[in-house]
Amino acid sequence: MSSIREVARLAGVSVATVSRALKQPDVVSPETRQRVLTAVETAGYHPNLTAVQFRAQRTRNLVVLVPKIANTFYARVITGIQQAAQRAGYGVLLCNTQGDDQVEAGYAGLVNSRQADGVIQLRAHDPFPASNRPQPLPMVNACEVLDAPPCPSIQLDNRAAARDMTEHLIGLGHRRIAMIKGPRRSPLTRDRAAGYRDALAHAGLAYDATLLQPGDFTPQSGYAGARALLERSERPTAIFCESDEMAIGALQGIKQAGLRVPDDISLAGFDDIEFARYCDPPLTTISQPAEDFGEAAVDMLIAVLEQQPLDVAHRILPYRLLIRDSTAGVGPNDGPTPAG
Repeated sequence: MSSIREVARLAGVSVATVSRALKQPDVVSPETRQRVLTAVETAGYHPNLTAVQFRAQRTRNLVVLVPKIANTFYARVITGIQQAAQRAGYGVLLCNTQGDDQVEAGYAGLVNSRQADGVIQLRAHDPFPASNRPQPLPMVNACEVLDAPPCPSIQLDNRAAARDMTEHLIGLGHRRIAMIKGPRRSPLTRDRAAGYRDALAHAGLAYDATLLQPGDFTPQSGYAGARALLERSERPTAIFCESDEMAIGALQGIKQAGLRVPDDISLAGFDDIEFARYCDPPLTTISQPAEDFGEAAVDMLIAVLEQQPLDVAHRILPYRLLIRDSTAGVGPNDGPTPAG
């Protein structure tokens, strides 16, 4: 039996475009509609009547649960979500939850009350209570993902990325490499710290827990973590922050301590937010395809709502190690003298 995906392939368009051409022909060009109709005839496609009935009740609104809307990385993810949703004819209900479980449950309830069709969750938390859980679950978990997500998911191999960054620093000759971590409960923090430890172990370097400082992905925590590390009697020669925002805060803390990056200490981040390339010096970091997270999440959620099979239920997006001017080899000033 043919499917809407086969029609999309024959017409050279997305599944969402096929759906619009059949249900909302006025929102697509006549040329696109004709290509879709030709593909429908060629494939012998007949819409599933149950699915059509289900779709007829939809609001074409998607709820997006954002832990912290001011976070620069999430802002880029939201851009991807909005662009993909607009192309597919969906509206976006943006919810700044501050990582509050009860707030998230309230917004997820918009699906049960038929004020929205589905949820894109950007935090590792299932917002649907077991007592009132729609089936199939109309949700996609992206960015910070549950260990066993009950729905399609999109994430990065954070452990591998952090390992690559730590290996870059080790390759420059650094042996006292500190890390400023993210929130304790976050799987991103756990996986990035694990990658850091993997690289140390592979290089035969001892793991020193005192070189790890807590943070929360904010510039303030990066600043505080850097100042604490620089007060050590034997300061690190490199600091790896689990987010660029923390690295930017750490950069300020390092400069206020009278040290230079990378002459006295190397500094690396994670995310490749826009500000990273305009720091002084520009920040070495892990580049995440933030907009791709958002676009892929919308496409996957629409496929769930359309009751269409997914090519991959749990996607892992690629990353890049971007080497800029904030990291360098160990210099003559990289000694144990504590910073002032």
